[in-house]
Amino acid sequence: MEKQSIDQKELVKKQFSQNAIEYVNSQSHAKGEDLDLLMDMIAPQSEWQALDIATGGGHLTKFLSPLVKHVYTTDFTKKMLEEAKKHLQKSYSNISYVIADAEELPFLDEQFDFVGCRIAAHHFPDKHAFLEQVSRVLKPSGVFLLIDNIVPNDVEIAEYVNEVEKLRDNSHVACLSIDEWKRLAGKSGLTIWKEEQRKKTFDFPVWVKRTTESEEQINQVEKFIQEGTEDQQQYINLILEDDNIQSIQIDEWIAVFKRST
Repeated sequence: MEKQSIDQKELVKKQFSQNAIEYVNSQSHAKGEDLDLLMDMIAPQSEWQALDIATGGGHLTKFLSPLVKHVYTTDFTKKMLEEAKKHLQKSYSNISYVIADAEELPFLDEQFDFVGCRIAAHHFPDKHAFLEQVSRVLKPSGVFLLIDNIVPNDVEIAEYVNEVEKLRDNSHVACLSIDEWKRLAGKSGLTIWKEEQRKKTFDFPVWVKRTTESEEQINQVEKFIQEGTEDQQQYINLILEDDNIQSIQIDEWIAVFKRST
């Protein structure tokens, strides 16, 4: 594994260890509109063996658990997984908790009917390796759900959005465009089946404080956003009040793939 990839994963561990309880309690993660769409999009089956990759606060696992036979919920960060377990174990008994790297999953080939990854893949250094692992552990015709923030094909806007994320959260690697995700998925034997795209609005003061470590870092994020071009600021629907950032928007993609047989 390349040193840069190792260093990035250590940043992920540090960030999510420090902010584990915030992700469990985060309303944007716990009550995202994407969860309301999933029943129709993936049609969970009671006999399914399911895998939740990089569960964070455990919100996808919480959705799946009453609907499937068993959920293996994983995270790379032990502290994050421990907080998710505290959140889930009193209500749900069909969950196994496993510390796991999304790029090196410790599961057998063709083990799962369903694999999901929600609002996490932008932290993965090697997204192709992640998708290869998803394809490997899925049964033939298995269902893969990917939910993540995305960027447009416009390079300058994409770089702007990713830099905002990176300044706010140094464990951020990159949001990809839909075209990039589809290309990598196709190389991994995964075929798009259903998709939805939507705008997510963030209360900026709450959003920026979740992962920043100082007022200086917050000021850096705000300064960079306000120095963006008109097109860049329009893309994130920047809302100001007395020169203070009130909210921004980020695009989210909900994609359901099937593994090619």
